[in-house]
Amino acid sequence: MTNVPPPQTPPPQQAPNAPLIMHGQYIKDLSFENPRAPQSLIEQTQPQLTLNVQVTNRQFDAKTFEVALSIEATAKTPKDEPLFMLELVYAGTVTLGEVPQDAFGPLLFIETPRLLFPFARAVVANATREAGFPPLNIAPVDFVALYRQQLEANGGKVPGVTEGPVGHA
Repeated sequence: MTNVPPPQTPPPQQAPNAPLIMHGQYIKDLSFENPRAPQSLIEQTQPQLTLNVQVTNRQFDAKTFEVALSIEATAKTPKDEPLFMLELVYAGTVTLGEVPQDAFGPLLFIETPRLLFPFARAVVANATREAGFPPLNIAPVDFVALYRQQLEANGGKVPGVTEGPVGHA
């Protein structure tokens, strides 16, 4: 039996700097009101649903942000009586890689919400189901259009992103 040295493996190559690193995601706020229970669960009427989705961010340092996906859903009877009101703020903390300043907006307001949305959607579906209603499955959101609306409303500037150092000098 000969002594064969183990094959040499090349050193691992450095992965290119990722444009976006998700550190964690979490429910920041969740509120569900079922004001007419149990009557609302007995009645079988087609509700009128209102849904609102917003994206905000908060900057911690030059490249680290909290991105929050806010979802508000209300359901009312045809007689305008409330069935349920749901408010969810689902957030994630991200660090941006070595990307140009003009990429911050799309990464924070399009790509990060796309990563957060499936989990927020599951929270909404579970909350409505646990409250006795059919699960509310939110259709995919066009975060590009939402970002364009926010840019337009903010005079072309990315909301919540400052240029240069952040914090106390």
